[in-house]
Order: sequence, then structure tokens, then C-alpha cells
Amino acid sequence: MIPFESLEFLFLCLSTFISLVNPLGMAPLFLVLTERFDPIERIGIAKKGTFTATIILIISALVGTYIFKFYSLTVDAFRIMGGIIFFRTGLRMLEAKISRGRSTPKETEEGLESDDIAVSPIGIPVIAGPGAITASMILSVDAHNVMDYGILIFTIIFTMVLTFFIFRGADKLSERFGTTGLRIIQRIMGILLMVIAVQFVINGVTAVLMNIVK
Repeated sequence: MIPFESLEFLFLCLSTFISLVNPLGMAPLFLVLTERFDPIERIGIAKKGTFTATIILIISALVGTYIFKFYSLTVDAFRIMGGIIFFRTGLRMLEAKISRGRSTPKETEEGLESDDIAVSPIGIPVIAGPGAITASMILSVDAHNVMDYGILIFTIIFTMVLTFFIFRGADKLSERFGTTGLRIIQRIMGILLMVIAVQFVINGVTAVLMNIVK
């Protein structure tokens, strides 16, 4: 039986990564970046891109705690900073805009000129953007036992598998939902991400104030 605290952590990890990666919202961008490739090549790009993002996020999750210790950073400060980044990303999603941190015009142009765009910009920063990398580091600190670390790794892999299948069928999704439908989903994910961001900031500020009072 999974403890209730672990179930809460599972829901937090899933909602955070799915909102930040936003595979449905990024599907149109994936189509644009891979429009000159045939369907078979596009599937290969999606597979390599999600694999690259998986490795980056798992490494970030595993070394997050050590980075905090090495640079003498407090978790609360990182939570506040992460909350601000998440809120900004969520606001852009709510306004149906693609964050410049995910893919700038220059990065897109350079990626299209490259023979292999799967690693960059597809893997980084379209899938594993700054927000997702930050989230993996923050959530790794909240993992208190082996089960929590297992949940964190599982949610990263689950999100990447989900992203792969969505990118694989991006053309069909675009036809079925249309631009308007994808934008609506992106806005819903943006609202959810903004709520998570506010909670991160509240937790960080509360911990800082309690330390000051002590």
C-alpha cells in the first residue's frame, strides 16, 4: 500500500511535469520544426528528442541535492525562484504564447539548418526547458526516501513517453482538435501551473519567515 504522502508527491510530480513540458501545447511547434521531414523521420526525431530530455531531467533530479549543497543554496530560495519561473511560464501559456526560453527564432532557424534537430532544439529546450529542469531539481529535494525518488523518476519517464506518443500523432491531433482546441488545453495547463507556482512561493516564503522568527 502506497502511503498517502507518496500519493500526494506522485500527483505533484505528474501535474508539475505535464504542465511544464506541455506536450499538447508543444505539438504544433514540433510539427513546424519537423515539417521538412517525412513521417518516419519525424517519429525518429520524437523518439530521440524525448530520450534526450529524459536523460537531462533524470540527471537534474539525481544531482539536484548535491548542487544545492555544493553552492550552499537553500531549498527555500530555490523554491521561490522556481515558483517565479513556473508562474511566468504559466502566464505565457495562459496567453497562448510560446516562451522564448523554450525556443527562440534564432534557435529554431539554427535547428532547421542542422541535420539532427532531435537533441536541440527538440530535446532541449522544447521538451526539457528551464522550467522542467528546475522542477526536477526542486522535487528531488522533496524526495525523502527511495520510494519518493522512484516516483520522481517514474513521473519523468511517464511524461516523456506521453510526450513521445503525442508528438508521434501530432499531425492527427492538430487535425482533430484544431489550433483553437490546442490553445484551450494550453491555457488550462497554464492555469494549473500558475497555481503550483504560487504554492511553491508560499512554501518557500513561509519557511524563510519561520527561520527568521526562530
